[in-house]
Amino acid sequence: MFLPDSDDFRIVLTGVGLTSPNGDNLDDFRANLLAGKSGVVPFETRYMPPVLAGVCNFDAVKHQKRKEVRRGTRAGSVAVYCANEAVLDAGLDWENVAKDRVGVYLGITEHGNVETENEIFEISQFDYDTKFWTHHHNPRTVANSPAGEVTLSLGVTGPHLTVGAACAAGNAGFIQAVQMLRLGEVDMAIAGGVSESIHTFGIFASFNSQGALASNEDPTKASRPFDTNRNGIVVAEGGGICTVERLPDAKARGAKIYGEIVGYAMNSDANDFVLPDSNRQAECIRLALKRANLTADDIDIVSSHATATEQGDIEESTALREVFGDRPSLAINNTKSFIGHAMGAAGALELLGNVPAFNDGIAHATINLDQMDPRCGLKQVVANEPRQMEKVEYILNNSFGMLGINSVLILKKYSE
Repeated sequence: MFLPDSDDFRIVLTGVGLTSPNGDNLDDFRANLLAGKSGVVPFETRYMPPVLAGVCNFDAVKHQKRKEVRRGTRAGSVAVYCANEAVLDAGLDWENVAKDRVGVYLGITEHGNVETENEIFEISQFDYDTKFWTHHHNPRTVANSPAGEVTLSLGVTGPHLTVGAACAAGNAGFIQAVQMLRLGEVDMAIAGGVSESIHTFGIFASFNSQGALASNEDPTKASRPFDTNRNGIVVAEGGGICTVERLPDAKARGAKIYGEIVGYAMNSDANDFVLPDSNRQAECIRLALKRANLTADDIDIVSSHATATEQGDIEESTALREVFGDRPSLAINNTKSFIGHAMGAAGALELLGNVPAFNDGIAHATINLDQMDPRCGLKQVVANEPRQMEKVEYILNNSFGMLGINSVLILKKYSE
């Protein structure tokens, strides 16, 4: 275990791999966020009319053989792509990395629904005769599958975990990595979040039955966090994964450093299956600030969770006002307005989309915000056009999920 006053306690991001509905690497993702380009498109799913979704278009066979893609899962394919891209971006001499000292920690919202739905559909064509059931079902649907598929791809022999944390999972993957690095359990982590959600009709059907599935004649305008005319969630897939290291190790190999994780927190509402609680969200934010030894006035950008559901937006807005007040120098933005809700990947993608602000000093916008819901009333939301900031030293990333799980991560611009 490393002590808080040690440089080994400092944890940094050194490589980024991602796929999103509007970009398959950080440069393209960031450029499209700054340009206001949405990745939401019409999408076909079983048993329902066409829906709207955030769909990724990464090259699945860049780091896998076609046979591996067929045998594995969509979440695993997303994870393998992002993890390999992160390792490449980190400039690691991967052949000589001690693979038993690497851990893989990936946040997920759910896993196994895609494969189960597909397999049930397939045997329905054969009168539900289970002799046609695939023998790949069990390894595809075990909860550790996405992280496990990464270990198979990269030859990692250290620990691997998927962290089931609903839509707080993207942050949770990074938090697990921080804890394991500070404990000395691993020397490097491959961490973040992934989602395959658009490939299960059940998610669309459930949101639709709740009246929470977004629709719009123009798909690019469907995801409307904080807007009076929002009408629900746009489901998306994606992944955001980083190599995460202790600072001395990163410096020793001359790694580029994207940012330093200085604070985090997770807590639970203990209130409702789906309805959020602004009081617990505010507590989670304050705990992350306390652990980072910061005050609310230190934060420059807040990456909001806002899903474009009425109560979700209002509760988070209440929490943000309670913690941050109306300080005009604060920028609040939202990435779901561009790509939809990427579930387990949401927090990771939303954090990574803001990371370049450390260098360019720009807070990307929240698009499709034509009329702020007065019940949200956040004056600091960056609406429709990016904002040039006086400084960007700290980014706070909110991610909240069903069953009342909340997560907050604080990233600092790296300095000696």
